[in-house]
Amino acid sequence: MYYTYTSSPVGQLLLAGSTESLQVIGFAEGKKARRAETGWERHDEPFKKTARQLNEYFSGDRREFELDLALEGTTFQVEVLDALRSIPYGETCSYSDIAATVGRPNAVRAVGNANGRNPLPIVIPCHRVIGSDGGLAGFGGGIETKRYLLDLEQRHLGLFT
Repeated sequence: MYYTYTSSPVGQLLLAGSTESLQVIGFAEGKKARRAETGWERHDEPFKKTARQLNEYFSGDRREFELDLALEGTTFQVEVLDALRSIPYGETCSYSDIAATVGRPNAVRAVGNANGRNPLPIVIPCHRVIGSDGGLAGFGGGIETKRYLLDLEQRHLGLFT
């Protein structure tokens, strides 16, 4: 696995994957903080496109990512990740909304677990999922980062036509 780090307004982000696809985005802080693992090789070139698109996202110039992703997990987990990608920029939904989207309305906890295992936060916008009461549920990069991402999208919503 190759990796690099890129700076962002929410701290340094770990990018990891192969020369063809992105597999991991990790936050430097939060309950799911990630660092390069033993045996991974530093290689910046494969991640230039990802870093550029992340910079465009943070500057308000990008709503959707156009990256080759390598998703791993059970069929259900991948279905949840695909459903997360359908949440429109600047909008939120609940875990029960995602459960309904994947055709398993009673699987709210399982959706929460799959959401929490998202290896590609920001690109797969798990930050757009909130509690049914409207509260900010957990986020691997920390609640402050989740709030920042949601506020960023709200600020930039009017910039797109």
